[in-house]
Amino acid sequence: MKEIIGRIKEQKKFKQILNSKKSEFVAVCGRRRVGKTYMIREFFSENIVFQLSGLSNRPTAEQLKNFAHTLSLYTGEEELQLEDWLDAFYKLEKYLLSLKDGRKVVFLDELPWLDTPNSNFIAGLEHFWNGWASARKDIVLVVCGSSTSWMMDNLINNHGGLHNRITNKFLLQPFNLQETEEMLLSKGFHLSRYEIAECYMVMGGIPFYIDMLDSSKSLAKNIDELFFDPVGTMHNEFENLYASLFRKSDDYVRVVQALSTHNQGITRNDIVEKTGLKSGNALTTILRNLEYCGFIRSYTNFAYAKKDMLYQLIDFYSLFYFRFIHGKGFRDIRFWSTIQSTSEFYTWAGISFELLCLMHVEQMKKSLGIAGVLANVYAWRSRKSSGGAQVDLVIDRNDQTTNLCEIKFSKGSFVINKKYADELRNKIETFETEIKNRKSLQLTFVTTNGVEQNAHSGIVTNEVLLEDLFSA
Repeated sequence: MKEIIGRIKEQKKFKQILNSKKSEFVAVCGRRRVGKTYMIREFFSENIVFQLSGLSNRPTAEQLKNFAHTLSLYTGEEELQLEDWLDAFYKLEKYLLSLKDGRKVVFLDELPWLDTPNSNFIAGLEHFWNGWASARKDIVLVVCGSSTSWMMDNLINNHGGLHNRITNKFLLQPFNLQETEEMLLSKGFHLSRYEIAECYMVMGGIPFYIDMLDSSKSLAKNIDELFFDPVGTMHNEFENLYASLFRKSDDYVRVVQALSTHNQGITRNDIVEKTGLKSGNALTTILRNLEYCGFIRSYTNFAYAKKDMLYQLIDFYSLFYFRFIHGKGFRDIRFWSTIQSTSEFYTWAGISFELLCLMHVEQMKKSLGIAGVLANVYAWRSRKSSGGAQVDLVIDRNDQTTNLCEIKFSKGSFVINKKYADELRNKIETFETEIKNRKSLQLTFVTTNGVEQNAHSGIVTNEVLLEDLFSA
């Protein structure tokens, strides 16, 4: 087994599954390119006795032929003719019975592709697990798929024969900054942490995207060639991304596009108005699946009712796409290299850096010395029609303290002038008045390179630096 970057919790759980005294049914979900297949293959490599990957957009006959061909490679016998999925899984059972004692991992990759219309694939899978594998003690069935809507409806939330049959489920998340840095170092990159943060704000810690970077070129040149060159590998990634994850992906894209124009998020009613979608079960499913995949988050404005739930786009790549690629027509292939010091770059970077911090709240708490303190994390905006305020991030702690976090992206030290210091005082006062806060308030600055000491910097109680976000 190769050394796997990150995935510490998943590897620990996988070890427990291998050491289990019963058969296990493991479902691994996650967005396209997040590294599901790689992690499973590498970890279980010594125990996999059968591995099959579904074929994209191919009919049942071809899926069965692929199954038969793959099985013949494992058995060494002549390729069989399979009548249906019940027959296919029966032949798989016979093969597994012929193997010596020990844990036997069956890995079915891209499972949703196997479930072609009217194929009765689910019936075959149910019978294989319920009627045979679950009664044994040596089978580890690992299934994987990028199509989140299919995995949720047919496995995670199945109400038929597979109801509550999954013994372990995993939602694989993108890398954090520390894992991203580790992967870049393994590829021969020696970037500053400022550059790694920029890379993350474009790609969002997706291993497959990071793996496409060429260490012989600068980060800016890599981004230009991947995203802005018409023949670049990432030029058409957006369309493929959502189509691979969701059925009726056009509706998902409409929701994401509506959210992309509102940095702090919008309500469900706003989504309905902007997309033209009906506010029913279908929209509920879309929002649920987008959140499950990590594309959006739902949250409430601090101290307000759940009916005021906001939905916010938090996928870095999607934000980058709508900001710089979608509807922009032709872009010079040196576009990214030329905008590094422009207002267009800093506007995007400021928004994305706020999300970067949101994704690394645990690292922020560790830096503040409150890693063990229970806390809720919110955003907050005043309800005043004029003269109001908003706070990028509120860490409401159980030790009678609240951190009001101001998040600022800059290449150098951030300078607080008199005008901005007055705005900060107004934020604190407005927050105390509207929330009727009785906890101690700490104004916390989260910046790339710290706050410059001057006559106005004393308003800051404590600081978190970009460096701190790289902790494990």
